[in-house]
This record gives sequence, structure tokens and C-alpha cells, in this order.
Amino acid sequence: MNELTAGLLAAPVVLLLAVGLIPSRRANAAAQPLGRLTMLLTGLMLLGSLAAAVRVVTGGPIDAAFLRSGSPVPFCLGVYVDALAVVMMVLISFIGWIIARYAIRYLQGDSGQGRFFRWMSFTLGATLLLVMSCNLVMFTAAWMLTSFGLHQLLMYYPERTWAVWAARKKFLISRLGDVMLIAALILAYRGFGTTEYREIMAAATAIQEGAAVGGAGTAWIGILLVLGAMTKSAQVPFHSWLPDTMETPTPVSALMHAGVINAGGFLVIRLSPLVSLSPIALDLLAVVGAATAILGSVVMLTQTSLKRSLAYSTIAQMGFMMLQCGLGAFSAALLHIVAHSAYKAHAFLSCGSVLDTAARLKVPTLPGPSTSRLALAFAGAMALGVAIVFGTFQAVGISILAKPGGVVLGLILTLALTQLLWKGLAAGPVGLALRSIASAFLVALMYSVAYWAMDRLVASSISHHMIAPSILSFVVQGLVALGFIAVFLLQALLGPLANRGWIRALYVHAMNGFYMDIPARRLTAWFYRQTAPVQ
Repeated sequence: MNELTAGLLAAPVVLLLAVGLIPSRRANAAAQPLGRLTMLLTGLMLLGSLAAAVRVVTGGPIDAAFLRSGSPVPFCLGVYVDALAVVMMVLISFIGWIIARYAIRYLQGDSGQGRFFRWMSFTLGATLLLVMSCNLVMFTAAWMLTSFGLHQLLMYYPERTWAVWAARKKFLISRLGDVMLIAALILAYRGFGTTEYREIMAAATAIQEGAAVGGAGTAWIGILLVLGAMTKSAQVPFHSWLPDTMETPTPVSALMHAGVINAGGFLVIRLSPLVSLSPIALDLLAVVGAATAILGSVVMLTQTSLKRSLAYSTIAQMGFMMLQCGLGAFSAALLHIVAHSAYKAHAFLSCGSVLDTAARLKVPTLPGPSTSRLALAFAGAMALGVAIVFGTFQAVGISILAKPGGVVLGLILTLALTQLLWKGLAAGPVGLALRSIASAFLVALMYSVAYWAMDRLVASSISHHMIAPSILSFVVQGLVALGFIAVFLLQALLGPLANRGWIRALYVHAMNGFYMDIPARRLTAWFYRQTAPVQ
């Protein structure tokens, strides 16, 4: 029964990959039918994923092997679908179906529309294969296939110099991630004698429980996996490729920001029992994730291009997701992936109507509140934020302080609600203040319920190993908390301090991304000069 179910799930994936084998000339000649075929396959995958969700919840994971090889390296070609995989499969197939439907009209009449559907189908198939893979070898192969398909989409307009440049930069960073992942695979095979998920997870759990002893290479496996995930999910210092890839068609941007970029987070969550064996890897994730989130949120506010602003928003959100992983809150990170993907797909696919929407908005100009009223409103907003966060989580039976990273994540959520409440309380009208309080309560309640549901759903698929607190972990969490407090205060005081010289200078530097992309640009230029054919 497992083999039949796995085969039915794998069939649309194989067909999506097979579409990528169609020559571009033939694909362009049948662009509309190919678009409808992509819609059909992603729709079938969505239905299959929903059916698999019922099967997994009621009967456990779907684990089937189609091909086994014993030498020279044991290898299995199969499917492993648990609750974690089901969540990602539903997300990817749903967003893929929406983007395919949108692209049929968006690219209608474009001479390369068939080529777009060819590589979109291939990229979706590779991403789904990555999620459904049953071992590290399959995962690594799908990881590289996903990068290959995305590279072809980024080169959709080969006549655009900057599009080609950005694709080349992304290509180099992706190859660095491949090296990290292959090195981790080799170390995992040498340390555990297998590449199968089930066996690796069982061995990692035994080490966590003290029934086995992990070798020196275990920590390096976690570090290499984290570094590989950082390249795929646009973490500092590997982030600069994402804002530069905005010359592609909007459906490509939506697919990239709502789907492909989640692969790094999925890698960490999928292998969380293994990554959790390395406290250094988790601390690295927390620091880099927090730095990426802060950088992205600051730079996003200064961008004049809507798509670049959305790109830095994605960088910030991926940073926050990696921070959650670094703090051990893997179920919260998965919830963040789902919510961000749905939002970002909508944001990109609807960005063309932003100007029309803005033109219809009429915002009345109100007098600014006094300083004393602002201070009083801030104190009230902070107190209400704390009460709402702890109250809503307690209402659904979750002790936020007992969860991994609960203190830091609770503080960040409180700061977000404080920002919402502060504006409503300081504005003046009682009705607006009450609406702000109701909105903050509703947001916190919906998040706590969604977190509770996600935590229960993927409980058997993620690590629950609590690392003994160390001085370094306390320092890391303290720095992360201070960083988010500093950004909160900067955003809150931006209006009164707008005319200060250092704020103006900060704005200019932020608008240029603090020049962090310059090393990547120079490396890209150097590499392609070295590899250019001699004329």
C-alpha cells in the first residue's frame, strides 16, 4: 500500500521534471497547452498532497523505496513523506498552481512563454523532489536541480545585462552551497554509515539521549548544513543575489520568493535532530539570522523600487525564520515559512496594482500627538503587548517561557504588537484605540492557535532536544534581543530624528544595502574574467 501511495505522489513530480526535457523551440510553439499542463500537474499534486496529509495524520509517514543499490555506496531512490513533508508539499503545489495560472495571462504573447513553463515545471518538480526525498543523496541531487532550474528562469531575458549578471552571481553562491552540502553528506555517511533519514535521525536521537556518543565530525556536519542553508535562503553575507534578480518576470520572482528560497529553512528543519547536536551551528544560525533580519528590515524601508523592497522584506523574513531555527523553535520556523510564502506570493503577483490602490486611498492629515501623550501611549502599549502575548499563549495551553527560544521570540512578538498598539493609543480617538487593541489581540490569538496546531502536527518530525544553556548561548540571545530592541527604537524615533545628520547618512548607506554586495560583485567579475574564452 505504501508503494502504491508513494508512486501516485511521485508521478506528478516525475512529469513536472520531464517537462523540463522539452526543447525550448517546441515548448514555445505550444506555450498555452504547456501552461495548462503545468496547472494540471500542480493541481494533481495539490490534491495528492491533501490526500497524503490525511494518510500521514491517520496512519503515519509514507516510506517507500523504488530502487536500491548496494555498491559502491548504498543508495535508495524512494519517497519519505511525513507531516513536515506534507506541509511543504501542499504549500509548494498550491503556490505553483496559482503562479502557473497567473503566468498564462501575464506572459500571453511573449515569444518565450513556453520556455518559461518548461523551466518553471522543472523547478517545481525539483523542489517537490527535494521535499519528498528519503535520504541525503536524493536531497542533495534535488537541491542542485532546483538551483539549475532557477538559473534558467533567471536567464529568461538573456539580452538584459543586469539580469545575466545577477544570475551569474546567484550561480556562484549556489555552487558554494552545493560544496557545503556535499561535504556534510560525506561526513554524515562516514559518521553514521548511512544517508537514510530514518537511520540518521535514530542515531542522532540516541546521541541526544546519551545512548551513543557522537564523533568530532558531528559538530562539523551541523555547521556545514547551516552554511549550505544560508546560501540558499539569502542570509548575510550570501544575501546580495536576491535583490539583484528583479529583472525576471514577476511570476519568477513570486516562485523564487515564495517557494525556492524556503529550501534552506526546510533543510535545517528536516535535519533538526542532526543540526541540534552542534550548539555552535545553532548559535551561528541565531546570530546570522538575527543580523539578516535586522539588515533586511532596515534596508527595506529605504528602497524606491517596489520589487527590491519586497526582496529585502524576504531577506528579513528568512533571517527571522533562521533565527527561530537557531533558537530551537523549529515548528515556529515552519509556521513562518508557510505564512511568509502565502503573503509574498500575493505581494508579488499583485504588485502591478499597487499604484492604482494607492491612488484610491485618501488618508486624512491629523495633528501629531504631544510628547507626553506619546510616552504615556508607549507605556500602555508595552504593558498591553506583554499581557496579550502571554495571555493568548496561555489560553491555548502553551507556556511561552518553556518553549525553545521562548523568551527572545516572545520579546520580538511583544515589540511587534507594541508598534501596532502604540499608533492606535497615541492617535487620540477612543474608537481607534479600541480597534488597535482588538486587532493586536486577534493577531496574537491567531498566531498562538496556528503555532499550537503546527507544533502538534510536526511533533514527530522535528528535534525537541533542549541544549543545556551556556554562557555563549546567553550572550547570543542577549545580543539578538538588543538588536531587535534597537531596530524597534530606530523605527519609533525615525520621525522626530529625520532631520539629524546621522539619520540622513544612515538612510543613504541603507539605501545602498550598506555596500555589502560589493565583495560578491567583485568576486563574480573576477571569476567570469578568468573563465571567459580567449578571443
